[in-house]
Amino acid sequence: MSQPTTPTRPAASESLRVMGPALRALLAAPEPQAPLLVVTFDDSPVVSEYLNSASARTTTLPGNLRQGVSDTSIPLWFDLQAGAANAALIERLREQLAAQRRQHQHNPRVILVPGLGLFAAGADAAAAQAARQQYLDRIQKIADSGASQLIGKAEEVRDLRCVGPVGGRGRVRGKIAIVTGAAQGFGLEIAQSFAAEGGHVVLTDINEAGARAAAEGICRQWGSGRAIGLAINVTSSVSIAACVEAVIRYYGGCDVLISNAGVLKAESVKTQSEKDFDFVTAVNYKGYFFCVQQISPVLAVQHQAKPNYRSDIIQINSKSGLVGSNKNGAYAGSKFGGIGLTQSFALELVTDGIKVNSICPGNFFDGPLWSDPNHGLFVQYLRTGKVPGAQTIADVQKFYESKVPMGRGCTTPDVMTAVYYLIEQVYETGQAVPVTGGQVMLA
Repeated sequence: MSQPTTPTRPAASESLRVMGPALRALLAAPEPQAPLLVVTFDDSPVVSEYLNSASARTTTLPGNLRQGVSDTSIPLWFDLQAGAANAALIERLREQLAAQRRQHQHNPRVILVPGLGLFAAGADAAAAQAARQQYLDRIQKIADSGASQLIGKAEEVRDLRCVGPVGGRGRVRGKIAIVTGAAQGFGLEIAQSFAAEGGHVVLTDINEAGARAAAEGICRQWGSGRAIGLAINVTSSVSIAACVEAVIRYYGGCDVLISNAGVLKAESVKTQSEKDFDFVTAVNYKGYFFCVQQISPVLAVQHQAKPNYRSDIIQINSKSGLVGSNKNGAYAGSKFGGIGLTQSFALELVTDGIKVNSICPGNFFDGPLWSDPNHGLFVQYLRTGKVPGAQTIADVQKFYESKVPMGRGCTTPDVMTAVYYLIEQVYETGQAVPVTGGQVMLA
């Protein structure tokens, strides 16, 4: 499947940011924490031209035009109202979907919105894309042959009912997660684990090519549409907003933000440049703030449409967010600040059904942050003399391993155990969970 694109009309973007998440929630099963659906969006020229045509509403209602044609293919038409508030839009959409269910005993899989585009829903990305493609085929047949030839036989009209609960297994079955800094290393392993546990995942990174390649690898392993790769610069709210909109166009919204992107410039406070300090602060602290600022309205819409549903924001922090770090003040300061943001976000966003927590891993020695031969922490700490008497990278690694009571560095499975705990635990928010092998113990 192709990667999502973003529209250029501001008004359309605003409506899309409400319609996609609302449909995910309104079309889902009513049980608390039942997976929301995947809702994909299409505003291509052929769709826009068709929706604006005078005959569109009759040609898409085969059950009304020819006796015996199944009405399971009937879409929902929904007209936007200029200037309407989000709450009013959601409630009107809720009412029209309920009316459609009463009349036809099912939810639609296709929702047509003149002036905006086509939404197609499914239990997973593959099903949503299939529904979208079926309706595109129908539109093309209308254009090529006319409505009367389109519905000549009842059996030609394929079933476009919105299917029920998401199938498959896994601890995050049916959930959609955005992971920042996911082109390689720890972020990539988080994304791979999430997909293996039944989720869809959006891999975002300033290295767009790496994120896309990693997403393609996940799709080859777990199925079409299970992952997409997008560019993001977490220091730019404009970049994050564009990324979030692309996610809405492809999946309809998300359930989990894992704010993982981070950088480190280790140096003494006596010598560190302002440029390096600003870089660390911008990525680790402001980047987390900007990501939450852009994604939280999407999660809030889903909660407004389905009040018993909760979503998650999880910041991958560090043990350096719990204790100071010698000759590494810029990094530790940004991480301490991140926990302050987590606690503040948790207090504010709880009314939107959003849980906000941090995870504070110990040293991830096997990842590029530590082991990169040119820029990794082992190299940086050797150069800055942070480890007294160390002559080699091996000396530095041995020194840090000796600080961990469990005798080894942190691994992705260690951290993912905490991630899944926080998602599954509905009664936990505002926490900083240490995963340090005993190196940091909270009072």
